[in-house]
Amino acid sequence: MTTATVKDLYPTRGTAEVTVPRQDPVVWGAPDTPGPIETADLQRYERDGFLAVDQLITPDEVEIYKRELDRLVSDPEVRADERSIVEPKSKEIRSVFEVHRISEVFANLVRDPRVVGRARQILGSDVYVHQSRINVKPGFGASGFYWHSDFETWHAEDGLPNMRTVSVSIALTENLDTNGGLMIMPGSHRTFLGCAGATPKDNYKKSLQMQDAGTPSDEALTALASEHGIRLFTGTAGSATWFDCNCMHGSGDNITPYPRSNVFIVFNSVENTAVEPFAAPVRRPEFIGARDFTPVR
Repeated sequence: MTTATVKDLYPTRGTAEVTVPRQDPVVWGAPDTPGPIETADLQRYERDGFLAVDQLITPDEVEIYKRELDRLVSDPEVRADERSIVEPKSKEIRSVFEVHRISEVFANLVRDPRVVGRARQILGSDVYVHQSRINVKPGFGASGFYWHSDFETWHAEDGLPNMRTVSVSIALTENLDTNGGLMIMPGSHRTFLGCAGATPKDNYKKSLQMQDAGTPSDEALTALASEHGIRLFTGTAGSATWFDCNCMHGSGDNITPYPRSNVFIVFNSVENTAVEPFAAPVRRPEFIGARDFTPVR
């Protein structure tokens, strides 16, 4: 269902792939907006589409969040909840969504000024949580996330009109260059890639385990990688990567013995609230794409 009241600046899920220059700012706040991000770092974020922070949370805090992650993934009630996604082969938990509502520990992390303050600074407004989850990549075979732009899905299936959304991935275990770390194509956030193919009904049930609809072609990915290159993010537990909603990114399988677990929070501007999906028959569930636009306080 395509909304009739908001112009679709980023067409996707049609008969062919299309590329559209970005129509929105990258940094919405004024350069002198106070916040935790230094001016030079904000300029790098605008240029590259991402910002790495060596230590966003302390080692003691990491231990608190790791214990809470372990508690959640070992809780039978959490496993049985529809917000938990399991690996197709191993049947281990892959992701748990809406963790800021399930867990007061992670709700406190969302409200932390070091976290929400950066989001407000980038987006130039109050923000709400469009999505939160813990991603668990246990060793010996946890599958990766194929190349994609988050905004392509959030626009097509959740109804976010503009690119005024930022994500942060906070490492709760060491992110090595071998255990399925995050990869981003620097500068790819400046071009929107509209994917080919219609969105199946209840696509989210399949896409959360293995992306299909909204997947770029090999030719498009080769062109983007040739132009922008690929950056692999590593870091100790407590480090974080902030990245724009339209960055082309993905991660590989983890076939090492070393687990990789992260907490992932998506902040959207309260001035960019979701409408009806632009290229899907129905909205995704609220635990994946929020419809509660209450600002984080």
